[in-house]
Amino acid sequence: MSRKGIALITGASAGIGLELAKLFAADGHDLVLVARRADVLEKLAHSLRAKHGVTVHIWAADLADPQAPRQLQARAVAEGLAIDILVNNAGFGAMGLFHALPPERQLGIIDVNMRALTEMTYHFLPPMRERRRGRILNLGSIVGFLPGPYMAVYYASKAYVVSFSEALAEELLGSGITVTCLCPGYTATEFQKAAGIAKTGMLARLRPMPAETVARIGYRGLMAGRRLVVPGWGNRISVFGLRFSPRRFTVGIASWLQRPR
Repeated sequence: MSRKGIALITGASAGIGLELAKLFAADGHDLVLVARRADVLEKLAHSLRAKHGVTVHIWAADLADPQAPRQLQARAVAEGLAIDILVNNAGFGAMGLFHALPPERQLGIIDVNMRALTEMTYHFLPPMRERRRGRILNLGSIVGFLPGPYMAVYYASKAYVVSFSEALAEELLGSGITVTCLCPGYTATEFQKAAGIAKTGMLARLRPMPAETVARIGYRGLMAGRRLVVPGWGNRISVFGLRFSPRRFTVGIASWLQRPR
């Protein structure tokens, strides 16, 4: 077992989660990779084992299932795995008018982005407290700092992640455990396709940040114990500016950028 400890990463089959898995493995951490697609995880695990010589566990799970977080925690106990780093990366969104989107999809966003993240933290934090060491990385977003018409539930879910992470980090001062919230902007992942976001208007003109870059910045921030990590100067300036902008103005801009055309 790696002396650097075990990192559990949800949503590890693609995008930022996949890139984080590569970084942890390259740094000598054993891994528990969680996602719905076991076949994709197995290919990734085979590559990481061969390249870095780390132990990689594959746990297929759908975090939209209310039982999944408890089952994952029970499996860790049963297999004698002490999770030193928890990465709550899994999440998704949906674009459209709130009243027109299927309720089950929007409730699913709440289940994965908020409920599962909260419960995973609840289950895996106590052992970290007993050992007086650990790290937690939650995937937020710069959209967590403003309301988002046409993606109302997704934006609200990320606002929860930001607020929860910062509050928990304060609670854990002096415990040996850090909490980091990674808040990327527009990133090149499968998210846009899955959320039904068409690359039109302003979005078509933006250049997404590579998932590898976002993951690397987030990883460094996690290891440095930073509470809030916003990759990219443009994104940091945007977040800073939102603090001084009238809410009615920011929601109007968000509406203009995302309004279906």
